[in-house]
Amino acid sequence: MFSTDVVHRVATGTMPPPPVTPLSTRLTRLVIAALTVLVLVYAWHEAEMNPVQLWRDAGNMATLGADFLTPDFTDWDVYVDAMLETLAIAIWGTLLAVIAGIPLGILCADNVSPRGVAFVVRRLMDACRAINELVFALIFIAAVGLGPFAGVLALFIHTTGVVAKLFSEAVEAIDPAPVEGIRGTGGTWLQEIIYGIIPQVLPLWISYALYRFESNVRSATVLGIVGGGGIGMTFNETMRGFLYSQASAILIIVVLTVTLLDVLSQNIRKRFI
Repeated sequence: MFSTDVVHRVATGTMPPPPVTPLSTRLTRLVIAALTVLVLVYAWHEAEMNPVQLWRDAGNMATLGADFLTPDFTDWDVYVDAMLETLAIAIWGTLLAVIAGIPLGILCADNVSPRGVAFVVRRLMDACRAINELVFALIFIAAVGLGPFAGVLALFIHTTGVVAKLFSEAVEAIDPAPVEGIRGTGGTWLQEIIYGIIPQVLPLWISYALYRFESNVRSATVLGIVGGGGIGMTFNETMRGFLYSQASAILIIVVLTVTLLDVLSQNIRKRFI
């Protein structure tokens, strides 16, 4: 509701004029808008955006779509076995990352470890996190050869960087009172961590670990395309052989697996976290 004074001013025409935007502000907004347009135009050119090609290749896309809409599960046992290998890659990549991420995450936390140590460990974790799993997979394939072990190592290194950051942020957000209480009774640094920090952050840590496992299942399917084992290798072979119906069946198995894992993870969070 408007006040009586405002209504009176409107009725008598004595309302003050609206504030005028300064010229500098208007010019700044104009420059930002122009830069935004330039960036979008440049990105369009660099990405080689060509919507006309969708119409030009409509026949190929129709053939591809028709094949994908008729999945072929003739070799379902091969696909399931490859999916189980992908799950194994994700399980071990995540487990090793969580084991390494616990001490590294604590060392990254400013409220627990010395500032110099935290800075060095954080930069190391930044490096692990900045490099994509695919790049790590190519490196480890060159080192240990094709197969799921290279995929496990790639997920392990990258996920360690992610998990350590998430774990350290949980540690930095704790209530300091329990830690100070343990310190006041003469507890050691290790006892402060075990009895004062871990009980507070454990539910978050478990939630983060489950989330990263779900993400790693999806990542493991991609690692197989470059030779990291799992169902990605099988999918790559079908696509290279233009066996799109078999490729569709593989994608359906992947989607069903990820969906089941998501439901399972959600139930675990609700019941135990």
